[in-house]
Order: sequence, then C-alpha cells, then structure tokens
Amino acid sequence: MTVGFLFCADPLRPRGVDPHFAAQAQAVRDLGGTVALIDHDALTAGRVEEAVARVPAGFGPVWYRGWMLRTEQYRTLDETLRRRDCHLLTDARAYRTGHELPGWIFSFRHLTPATAVLPMASGEAPPDAERLGRLTAGLGGGFVVKDYVKSRKHEWLEACYAPDLAALERVSARFLELQGEDLTGGLVIREFERFDERQTRVWWLDGEPIFIGPHPDSSDGAFLNPGDLGEAREAVGDLAARFVTTDLARRDDALWRVIEVGDGQVSDWPSGVDPSALAGPLLAARIA
Repeated sequence: MTVGFLFCADPLRPRGVDPHFAAQAQAVRDLGGTVALIDHDALTAGRVEEAVARVPAGFGPVWYRGWMLRTEQYRTLDETLRRRDCHLLTDARAYRTGHELPGWIFSFRHLTPATAVLPMASGEAPPDAERLGRLTAGLGGGFVVKDYVKSRKHEWLEACYAPDLAALERVSARFLELQGEDLTGGLVIREFERFDERQTRVWWLDGEPIFIGPHPDSSDGAFLNPGDLGEAREAVGDLAARFVTTDLARRDDALWRVIEVGDGQVSDWPSGVDPSALAGPLLAARIA
C-alpha cells in the first residue's frame, strides 16, 4: 500500500489543485504519488461529505497538505475519511498536539520563551490589568500576545507586542477584538525576547529532520543554519506527533530558541525551494 496526498482544490476550478499548492502536488505526481482533492471551503462550512466527495473510496493512508483547519474540523475530516477507507497519517489527537501551543509547550519549555496561557472563548470579555498581572507574574518585562495558533505580528504595536504590563491590557484587548470569531483556544502571552530576523524552519518526520530552510515569510529566502539540533530533536521526539515543523531563531546572546511549533501538514512551504524535498520523504514514510 502506498501513501497518498490530499490537497485543497482550487475554489474557482474545483477539478484542479489550489494554485498555492499546485507545485507541491506536481512534485508528488512526478515522484509517482497519488493525489486527491478536498473542498476546503465546504469543510470549514461544515459540509464534510461534500468536502471529501472527490476522495476515492479506499484511497488508503494519506497526508494532508492544505490550509489550516481548526482541530474540530480536522477531527471531523479524519472521522469522515475513515468511513471511506482512507485515514490521515496524522490523526486528530496528533494534529492538535502540533498545531496548538498547549499541545507542544511542555516538551519545548526549556527551548522557548516563557509562556502563560488563558483559555478563552470567542466573544469573552478581555482580562483586566489585575488578572493579567497575576497571569504574567513569572514572565519578564515585554510581552508578545497571540492565541493557541496565530499572532497578529503584522499589527505589531497595536495587537501583538506590549513593552510592559501597563500596555498589556490594551494590546490583549485589541488582539481579542481583531481575532473575533477566529480566536483559537484562548489568549497566550509570551515573554519577549530579541531575535535575529532570519528565522529557520525545520521539518521533522518521525523525530528526524528532513529539511532545514528559510521561514516562508522570508522575502529573500535567507536563513541561518542552527547547527546541532540535539535539544530540539529530543523535544520533537517527546511529542506524540509524526510530522511537525519548528521555527528557530538566534537570540541576541547567540542562543538558539524555538519560536513556534506547527503541524507539518498545514505549515507553509517556502517559495523558491523545490517541493520534492518534502514530497519525497513523505512518500517514503512508514504506513501506520
């Protein structure tokens, strides 16, 4: 039995692959792999049977390569595919582990900025200064605000970075307002650390790095080689997730730190890098 791939369909031409993933799908085909399409819009709208209608019955074990899904959406996808004799090689539990910060933070606690987590529902009133003070009592000065999955780094001073506790109430409230219904899990507050802007993304499969390269947000593809990945390898091995990414950056004191962990299936691939470097190892992965 061979490994297959599920890619998001093009919303305008549903028989084709979404243009963002087209080169990756072609790389899979060029290496002899099989591809099926899912309708991401239908999936996120709750029309799951419609979303998987183009996945052949008996398609077998698959990797998903597509846009981010909420963990509950991914779980529904997993359950629906299993009824079609098709199963995701990253199950719903493992997806949550890699995708949401509470799933990975303990394993990486010594490699990543100090972090406080406040579970919250969308629409819930933002925490006041007193509550934020208690929450961040163990963190140093300067904070980065995000949810379990995303930050609003492009609105850095407005809804992401708070230089001190006095600004944290305003920044947290603005972040929650802008996230709105897209809030995932709750509020995450991380101790601010100053890094080199050249982030490095490491792709891991079954505890081993399969590709080291630039973060996809890099405009020029520049990145630093982190060298020895021993501590990161140990932390990745501690996760109950087969396919993840780690974003690393070098701090001002030259110490390498893990900025973010993500599920590999929904982590973006850097443009300009041959996607066969990812497709090949995934096609050769053991079937579980």
